[in-house]
Amino acid sequence: MVQVSRNDAAYQVTAQPATVGKIAVVRVNGLGDLMFAFPALQALRETFKEAEIILLAKAWHRDFLEGRSGPVDRVVVVPPTPGVGIAPDLPGDPEASAAFFRAMRAEQFDIAIQLHGGGAHSNPFTKALGARVTVGLHDADAAPLDRGFPFVYYQPEILRCLEVVGLVGAKTAEISPKITVTEHDIREAEAAVPGGDSPLVALHAGATDPRRRWPPEHFAAVSRAIARAGYTPVLTGMDDERDLTANIARIAGEPVADTAGRLSTGGLAGLLSRCHLLISNDSRPLHLAAAVGMWTLSIYLVSKLIDVRTDNLETD
Repeated sequence: MVQVSRNDAAYQVTAQPATVGKIAVVRVNGLGDLMFAFPALQALRETFKEAEIILLAKAWHRDFLEGRSGPVDRVVVVPPTPGVGIAPDLPGDPEASAAFFRAMRAEQFDIAIQLHGGGAHSNPFTKALGARVTVGLHDADAAPLDRGFPFVYYQPEILRCLEVVGLVGAKTAEISPKITVTEHDIREAEAAVPGGDSPLVALHAGATDPRRRWPPEHFAAVSRAIARAGYTPVLTGMDDERDLTANIARIAGEPVADTAGRLSTGGLAGLLSRCHLLISNDSRPLHLAAAVGMWTLSIYLVSKLIDVRTDNLETD
C-alpha cells in the first residue's frame, strides 16, 4: 500500500512497489521536456514493475508513444487547461476539464507525480486527480503536494525529475534518455528522404525563442560545406518553420533535402536515427537525436550560459 505519515520534520511517503497499481505522471509540455523526463519514467518502471504508468500529456505524446516500447503504458490526453498545456491567460474548456477529472478520479491512482514545473497551476491540477499520494515540486507561489521540495530554476532537468520520483523510492542507473525507433518511423523517414549513396547530416535552424536561433546565413554556409564534403544536408523543422528552411535552402544554393512540416515526431526520430550528425539550435530535435543515439553539435545562447555560471557562483 501507499502510506503518508507525518513526523515533526516533514511528510514521509512510503511506497511498497508490489501494492502500487496505478501511477499518474503529469508532463504536459514539449518534446525536449519529454526526453528529460524519460529517465524518471524509467526509474518508475524499474521500481514499480507491476504498476500501470499513465502519462497525462498532449495528443502528440499519445501518437508518438503508442505502440512504442518504453516505460509508459498509456497516455491520457489532457484537455486545454490554463497553465497546464496552454498559457495561463487562455480560457481552457471547463466542460472537457470536468469530464477529464471525473475520469481520472475513477482511475483511483495510488500515486500522482507532478513533473510539469513549479506547480502554481500544475499542483492544483495534480491534487484534483484524486490520487492517494501526490508528489512534486513547488515554487514560491505554489501550494505544496503531499511530498516535494522547492523548485530551483537552474538545475539539470533530468536530475530534477529523478529527484522527484526518488521521493517515492524510484531509482535507476540510467540517466540518459533512450527512445526506441520503430519500423514505422523508418518508413516515414524514408518516404521523406529516400536512401542514397551519400550519408545524411541534419540541420535544425528553428527554436521557440528567436534569441536561440543561429542566423539562417550561418546554417546555409554549413549546409554548403556539408554538401561539398560529400554528405547530404537535411533540413528539419515544424510546419511553421517552412519559410525558414526554404530560405536556408535558397541561400545555400546546393542540393538539400527539406523536411520541414513533413514528419511526425516518430518520423523525425526515424530520420535522425539515419543521420551521422545533427547540428541544431537548443531545440526539440537536439534532445530527440541524443535519445536515438546519434551525434549532436549544439548551438546555445551565450547569455543562458552566463546565467548558469552566475547562479553556480552564487550558490557555491
